[in-house]
Amino acid sequence: MPSYRAPVEDTLFLLNDVLGFQRYANLPGFSEASPDLVEAVLSEGGKLAAEVFAPLNLSGDQEGCTRREDGSVVTPTGFRQAYEAYAAGGWMGLSVPEEFGGQGLPHVLNTAMQEFVSGANLALGMYPGLTQGAIAALLVHGSPEQKSTYLPKMVEGAWTGTMNLTEPHCGTDLGLLKTKAVPNGDGSYGLTGTKIFISAGEHDLSENIVHLVIARIEGAPSGTKGISLFVVPKFLVNADGSLGERNPVSCGSLEHKMGIHGNATCVMNYDGAKGWIVGEENRGLAAMFVMMNEARLAVGVQGLGQSEVAYQNAVAYAKERLQGRALTGAKEPAKAADPIIVHPDVRRTLMQIRAFNEAARALILWTALNSDIAHRSEDAQQRQAAEDMLGLMTPVVKGVLTDRGFANAVEAQQMFGGHGYVEEWGMSQFVRDARIAMIYEGANGIQAMDLIGRKLPKDGGRAMMSFLTEVQTFIKDHGEDEGMKPLVGPLQAGLNDLQAAVMWLMQNAFTKPDNAGAGATDLMHLLGQVVLGYMWGRIGKAVLARRAQGDGDEHLEAKLVLGRFFMERMLPETSLRLARIKAGAETTMALPAEAF
Repeated sequence: MPSYRAPVEDTLFLLNDVLGFQRYANLPGFSEASPDLVEAVLSEGGKLAAEVFAPLNLSGDQEGCTRREDGSVVTPTGFRQAYEAYAAGGWMGLSVPEEFGGQGLPHVLNTAMQEFVSGANLALGMYPGLTQGAIAALLVHGSPEQKSTYLPKMVEGAWTGTMNLTEPHCGTDLGLLKTKAVPNGDGSYGLTGTKIFISAGEHDLSENIVHLVIARIEGAPSGTKGISLFVVPKFLVNADGSLGERNPVSCGSLEHKMGIHGNATCVMNYDGAKGWIVGEENRGLAAMFVMMNEARLAVGVQGLGQSEVAYQNAVAYAKERLQGRALTGAKEPAKAADPIIVHPDVRRTLMQIRAFNEAARALILWTALNSDIAHRSEDAQQRQAAEDMLGLMTPVVKGVLTDRGFANAVEAQQMFGGHGYVEEWGMSQFVRDARIAMIYEGANGIQAMDLIGRKLPKDGGRAMMSFLTEVQTFIKDHGEDEGMKPLVGPLQAGLNDLQAAVMWLMQNAFTKPDNAGAGATDLMHLLGQVVLGYMWGRIGKAVLARRAQGDGDEHLEAKLVLGRFFMERMLPETSLRLARIKAGAETTMALPAEAF
C-alpha cells in the first residue's frame, strides 16, 4: 500500500530561510504567525494529511462515489469522517478573515496545507478546496447579506461550495453558455440549464452545498459580456439561517472518469432553481475569475502534490527492490543483487523528480506570498508589483506544474516496472489522478495562450520586465560568490534564452498571430524553467547562509547537489524551447485540415 509523508521540514525551510516569511510581520495576519505557530500549524496539517487523508486514498479510488435513485451521492467509506476532522480542525478558514469565523492567517500557510492534502488524497482534498475557492469569490464580490448568510457556515465546514461553468457544448468558450436566468420579481432569479464536469456537485459530506453558477439573464448581450454569476444553494436558507426547502437543482448522473474516483464529478440539472446575483449584472466573469484564478493556483499545487507522493513511493521502492549489480561492482555482495537505486538511470529519474518538486514548492509558496502582499499590503506600489507577479505566474504554476507533475508520476511509476502497472501498488492511481490537473480549470494549452496573449503584453509587458530585472539583479549580486557560481552561471544562460524568446515574439508575433500560438506552450515552459532555476538560486543562497552559520545539516547540503543537478541537466531545456519558438508557425500551419 502506498504511503505519504507531508514535507513539513522542507516547507518550513522555504518559508523561513528562502522567502523570509518573518519580514512581512507588518502585514495583517502575519504578526500573529510567529515561527512557533507556523511550525505548529504545518506539523498538525501534515499529520492530518498523512494519518487521516492518505490511508483513504487507495480505498477511495477503488470504491468511488455512488449515485442513488433519488439523485443523492454517497462518497467512499471514511471520507465523511476525514472531512469532518478537517472541518473541526479549522482548516477551511485558515486564511479567511476572523469576522466570518476564520483565523485570518496568511494565505501562504493555506497553500502549504493544500499541497499536503493534495499529495495525501487528491479526490478528498477537492471537496474543501472548491469550498475555499467559492469563499474567496464571495469575499470579494458577495453582498453583505450573502456574506453573512453563507460564509460563516462555509468557513465552519457545515456547508461546502462548488463552481458551475462548463456545459455540454461549452468549455473554455464561456460566451456560448445556454443556462438562462429569469427574474422572479423578488430579487431572485430562476435558473434553468445543465452543467457538466461539476466537481463535488452532490455528496454526503455537508448539510448544504452552495453552488456558484454562471448564467445569462434573459435579454442580456450575447457572448461573455452577458454573463452573470449567481449563488444557488442546494437547500434554501431561511431568514434565521436555518435550512428551508430543497432547491430544484440535482445531480443527473456521475461522470465515469479516468481518475479522482473519490470525488463526485456531476452532471447538474437546474430546473428553475432559485439563485441570487453575485456582484453586478452581466459582470459575472469578473466575479467568477476570482474563484478561477484561485482554482488555477490550487490545481498547480495538485500537480506538485501528485509528483511528491509518487516520488516518495518510488524512492522507497528503489531502495528495497533488488535487481542487477552496480556498473562499478556489487554494492551489497551478501545479497543476490543490488537495490536498483545504485543504477545511474534510476538515480537520474529520481533526481529529476525531486529537483523539480523542491523548486516547484518554492514557486507555489512564493506565488502565494505575492497573493498575500497583493491583498494585505497598504503600500500601493508593493501591491501592484505583487499583483503583476501573481498574474504572470498563475499560468506558469497551473500549466508547468501540472504538465511536469503528470510526467513525474509516470516516471515514478516506471521505477516499479510491471508492479507499477498493477493497481494494488497505487502508482497507477497517481498517474490517473495527476492527469486531470492538466485539463480542468482551463486546459494547459489555454494557460499558454493566456500567458502569451494576455499576461505577457499586459501594461506594456511590465510584469515580465519586472521578473527579468529581478532575476538579473539576483545573478549580478551573487555572480562573484564562489559557492553560487554553479547556480548563477547556468541561470544566466537560461535567462538569456528567455529574453531572446520574448524579443523574437515581440518582433514576429503581432503581425503573424500564428507565431504566438505555435510558440505559446514552449514559452510557458521556458519561463517555467527559468522561474524554477531562480528558485534553486534562492534555495542555494539560503543553504550557503546556513552553512556559514555553522549548520552542516546533511539534508540541507543535499539541496546544493540537487540545485547543481537542475542547472546541469534540466535548465538547459530552455535552449530547445527557444529554438522551437524561433521556428515560427509556417510548418505548423502548412497542412490543410484534410491532410491530417
